[in-house]
Amino acid sequence: MSVSIDLTGKTALVMGVTNSRSLGWAIAEQLLKAGARVGFLYQSERLRADLEKLTAPHPGTWIQEGDATNEAQLAALFERAKTEFGTLDMLVHSIAFAPRGAMEGRFLDTTPEDWNTALSVSAYTLVSAARHAEPLLNPGASIVSLTYHASQQVVPKYNVMGVAKAALEAATRYLAADFGEREIRVNTISAGPMRTVAARSIPGFGTLYDKGARNSAFGRNATSEEVGKLALFLLSDLGSGVTGQTMYVDAGLSIMTVKEGT
Repeated sequence: MSVSIDLTGKTALVMGVTNSRSLGWAIAEQLLKAGARVGFLYQSERLRADLEKLTAPHPGTWIQEGDATNEAQLAALFERAKTEFGTLDMLVHSIAFAPRGAMEGRFLDTTPEDWNTALSVSAYTLVSAARHAEPLLNPGASIVSLTYHASQQVVPKYNVMGVAKAALEAATRYLAADFGEREIRVNTISAGPMRTVAARSIPGFGTLYDKGARNSAFGRNATSEEVGKLALFLLSDLGSGVTGQTMYVDAGLSIMTVKEGT
């Protein structure tokens, strides 16, 4: 017997969509298919045209430009969400950044400026977004962010972003505890290597992507659609009882060491 997820009447805010290959969009697509009303935060004017094309076929969607590290712009975003929706059922955080220079050399040489930028953008924005969202979140609402296994093991050239993802995962647990009394769930998805805009900034990503496919349990990389489906589960009532977790969707890559012959 199949189980369909109906999010008709539910509202979602997705932060950080860049284009059709963004994991944020992969999640939004699943929410829209399930009937949710969705608002979007995008970072800069250069992304507006792509996001307008993506959302045009979906009545009731809205988009807003803003910098997630700017408290005033975050406040404006959630005021818009209040105006458009009244309340929120789902919040998706798909935001990460580190200066390219911090990912080209040794981790040992990370500068204070690059450290602060990576952790502020990639981890603290989850905390600040959750704080701004809190007055709008319905009991039983769900928050989902995106992480990567470099938080747990060293991935060459990932450097300070690995630390930022570890901070994001820890923040997920602490937020889950803070929201627990209202049964608002907070989880993060650890996706395997994906060909996104963000991934292209990682030196040697092509090699990393190919190795991921060879060494995973499935012999392939997970897809963005699979990430979207896991997010849909976590954001819907089917995910009730799951909070504070890092959930893997990586075709089994994280359980393997190295396959024979690779």
